[in-house]
Amino acid sequence: MASIATILASTRDPFFCLREQPCMRSRYLDPCRRRWIPRSIRACLPSDRVGGDGGISSSAKSLHFGKEFLSFASDNFLPLALVSGVGLGFANPSLGCLADKYSLSRFSTCGIFIISGLTLRTEAIGAAVKGWRLGVFGLVSILLLTPSFSRLIMLVQLQPGELVTGLAIFCCMPTTLSSGVALTHLAGGNSALALAVTIASNLLGILTIPFWVSRYVAEGVGISFPTDQLFRSLVVTLLVPLIIGKVIRESFKGFASFVDSNRKLFSKINAICLSLVPWIQVSRSRSLLLSVEPKVFLAAVGIGILLHLSLLAFNAVSIRILSAVSGDGSKKNSKENATAVLLVASQKTLPVMVAVVEQLRGAFGESGLLVLPCVAAHLNQIMIDSILVNLWLRKGNVTPTDVKTA
Repeated sequence: MASIATILASTRDPFFCLREQPCMRSRYLDPCRRRWIPRSIRACLPSDRVGGDGGISSSAKSLHFGKEFLSFASDNFLPLALVSGVGLGFANPSLGCLADKYSLSRFSTCGIFIISGLTLRTEAIGAAVKGWRLGVFGLVSILLLTPSFSRLIMLVQLQPGELVTGLAIFCCMPTTLSSGVALTHLAGGNSALALAVTIASNLLGILTIPFWVSRYVAEGVGISFPTDQLFRSLVVTLLVPLIIGKVIRESFKGFASFVDSNRKLFSKINAICLSLVPWIQVSRSRSLLLSVEPKVFLAAVGIGILLHLSLLAFNAVSIRILSAVSGDGSKKNSKENATAVLLVASQKTLPVMVAVVEQLRGAFGESGLLVLPCVAAHLNQIMIDSILVNLWLRKGNVTPTDVKTA
């Protein structure tokens, strides 16, 4: 009994057996069942991570915050790059004006499409054949149907009028070059179908953009539109760099493997090239931009948000009707294809819009005022679709690791 009492008394002191050794596992005897039960003693944190009051040290907190910040910046590199470009243009316009003097924006636009050609996988296009019905609808929606929304936008009266005109031109553009495919991949959609629609719409968009801008935007502004000149300029600025990038990829297989293994790096380079455009445009038009009333600019931002929500609603209803009529037997494939087309067909690309504005040479007004609301619209559509994808992931209990790649 004396030994049992001694053992029971020792259990009141958790460090009874730890006076000689700082970290070990102790045991105590269950007084009711008379058996030894292991008792774990938690080891102390390393001295550099513990403060004087027993909490985590300030250096460890700073390191953790730094890692979280870098992770956030990496995941949101494109929006941060665009916002930084706009902010730098406002803060120091002299550098942007110097870059504009040497036509840096034209080189950056060519760089975007060279990178698009370098990262373009030929085998991924063939995987999209199964969803050809929705793919065709996606092209029709992007190239023929949604540009008509620009006519409604031109009915809005804002001063300066370039804010409205820029959004109307933005509405005539094809889909985004990378955001739609990336969000489709994250949402578990058919990434190959999204990629095929993206490529086809941007190539065919060279033919449709001059027509729609001339019909819906130029008439509202009251000027003639150089359709032939713009078509030739877009071919040189967009199509030729894309072909050059694709030829380089197919000519050097080792280089193709390097590009595929460093797609995040090329995506960041692409985002930097894209951010140079609003930086230069804002720097060049800073004085005019500061003259715009905040409520007018917020109204233009609201129009951009309403435009994207309208495109989402229009495409969602159209896809549901088309899916019901076609009667796809595979529910899973139908959902994957619908997700891809909905995201891709509801977005509009900023680089092509900037290339168009560059070729207009001030025909529709100040370039900076034309581009600025479209930068906001581009950011907003990415944020809105990111929230939408996140809701789909939570509803379907899908994680990014479960998503198949193209």
